[in-house]
Amino acid sequence: MTRHPDNVPAPGQTFASNADSHDYDPARSIQSLRQEFVERGWARKATGRIVVELFVHLLVAAAGTIAVFAFDNLALRACGMVLVIAGSMGVGTNTHTSSHYATSDRRWVNELLTFFGYPFFLGLSASYWWHSHVVVHHPSPNVIGVDDDADLAPWFTRTQDELNRMSGWRRFYHEKIQWLLLPVLLVGNGFSMQRSGWRFLLRQLRNPEARKPKHWLDLLSLLLHYACMVVAPAILFGAKPVLIFYAVRLVLMGYAMFAVLAPGHFPAEAVCRNKEERPSDFLLLQTTGTVNFRTGWIGRLLCSGLQYQIEHHLFPHFSHPYYPQISRVVRQFCAEHNLPYRSFQWDVALWKCWWMFRHPPAIYRPARAASQSA
Repeated sequence: MTRHPDNVPAPGQTFASNADSHDYDPARSIQSLRQEFVERGWARKATGRIVVELFVHLLVAAAGTIAVFAFDNLALRACGMVLVIAGSMGVGTNTHTSSHYATSDRRWVNELLTFFGYPFFLGLSASYWWHSHVVVHHPSPNVIGVDDDADLAPWFTRTQDELNRMSGWRRFYHEKIQWLLLPVLLVGNGFSMQRSGWRFLLRQLRNPEARKPKHWLDLLSLLLHYACMVVAPAILFGAKPVLIFYAVRLVLMGYAMFAVLAPGHFPAEAVCRNKEERPSDFLLLQTTGTVNFRTGWIGRLLCSGLQYQIEHHLFPHFSHPYYPQISRVVRQFCAEHNLPYRSFQWDVALWKCWWMFRHPPAIYRPARAASQSA
């Protein structure tokens, strides 16, 4: 018999919260959990620890950059590049907490750190990130037609339903080839995110009704990014090595972003839904469309809480250092109310991401699943 760990429904079962229970109401339950966390002190912003972690990431990235440009030995340069990517990814995940206003009680501190981490350090528009991730993705994870992170066209198909609408060479590509090309096409992941950010920001700046002062600050931060990361180093070391370093960093960051962000929503266990069929139950929507993954201490530092995707989606305004404690309460709550809570080792979650592209799951339809179960 197949074991379904962490409250994973078996094939044919439905994801159904304990709606008949008199003590379960989604809005009241999430408020009750939040109040419990406040009483335990987990609502306090862990500003000091988060800022210290940010400096650690910056030091790691700086040490790696120095190694790349200071040594002629290829192995030492490769080690330096590993440090660059680890530090850069750490900056991104750390300031991701700030983008949810979870680093400090002061709004301007969160926004300053977000502008530092995203447009200035990584070259990714903060306006685009706030819109695509915070405004669109978080309320509707894996909801097809709403969540842009679930739309990977034209290169990838995420659901069997999309595949069934295809024919000819397109169906052959998505059914037989896409999973093999995933490691190759991820080369452009970082470039694609930067391009999407620029397109969104320029569209906002051209629209007087949408344009805000923060969009200009975003643009200034992006320009400073290229001035400090490309132009100034090119004057010191020459254009060719700097441009090569920047391109390699961006390529490897594309892989790193996939490794950290994909395991929370790409495994088949994180179901996709149609926007017409998404449940009104906030807890059910978030726990069915999201899974956790487990790491060692280096991974925990690198991911800055993103391995706790369930907790993060339920409580995005809580500082990530509290997620380990929060997770124990959330896991128990999900078990009591028949809500799914899935957690896998990081390598297993990555394998499940890749396997999803080999066998795209069907869009989850509760009525059909209930019929199959009956």
